[in-house]
Amino acid sequence: MRVVFLGTPDFGIPALQRIMNYHEVVGCVCQPDKIGARGKTEFSPVKKFALQHALPLFQFEKISRDGAETLRDLHPDIMVTAAYGQILSQEIIDIAPHGIINIHGSLLPKLRGAAPIQYAVLEGLDRTGITVLNTVRKVDAGEIILQKSLDILPYETCGELFERMAQLGAEAIVEALDLIQRGKAVYTPQNEEEATFCGKITSEQERIDWNRPRREVINLVRALNPNPVAWTTVNGKRLRIYALRPCEDDFCGRAGEIVQSGKKVLSVMCGDGAVNIVELQAENARRMDIVSFLNGRRLPVGTVLGEL
Repeated sequence: MRVVFLGTPDFGIPALQRIMNYHEVVGCVCQPDKIGARGKTEFSPVKKFALQHALPLFQFEKISRDGAETLRDLHPDIMVTAAYGQILSQEIIDIAPHGIINIHGSLLPKLRGAAPIQYAVLEGLDRTGITVLNTVRKVDAGEIILQKSLDILPYETCGELFERMAQLGAEAIVEALDLIQRGKAVYTPQNEEEATFCGKITSEQERIDWNRPRREVINLVRALNPNPVAWTTVNGKRLRIYALRPCEDDFCGRAGEIVQSGKKVLSVMCGDGAVNIVELQAENARRMDIVSFLNGRRLPVGTVLGEL
């Protein structure tokens, strides 16, 4: 089939690679370039991939306003989206005979929205997966074509899960395209009563609230690793936290208080017990494991994290 692929971040790259093996990719669409540090233009992963493989590339400030005629001229049989990042109009949805299908990073109808992989970790789920669905005007509400699930590993970070989910998405999309091409696809409506939603991670969520139960704090840190990274403060300076583990010892103390500090361990109180910091990054320093961090400095027992 003639396929137009719409995506922007790394999540869509494995899917695009697999689609190229079985179908003709007649166009790639990604978000406009961003201006990064020092005014340097930054290309998205999908743009870099398209340029490397000489795929026709298109970027629209507003695809529903500017892209319909261009996409129509490509004569696609179907379009595939994977974390593209723009709302599609009905005019865009109706261009291809087989419509648009989307690779979504959850087992719909659970976790509709912008950050399903992060929220699966944040909510402490032990299982998630990929849904391929047809695109309708309501966000992530189309009929399900197929789903593939996987277990979330203990203490797995969002970044680690993201990579496995991207590979699973690649498997799912080629299977879905094959079903559609052979006329074997079954479109199953979602149960609206079971739908849950997740938005983007906000800047307010990034700051660790040590009053929360330690499992919630651990999951927050996992969900925000590698980006945007959970943080706290120590002596008024920001401290980024990449990994925590439950502390096996029982301690008493106020939320955020360091209750154990040695050459290899740094324990902090949460609302219902202590956690051990495993990996962190001090302000104006590199990311390091806790042993390396403690080798160069000491945070005494009684120090309270999170105070400005």
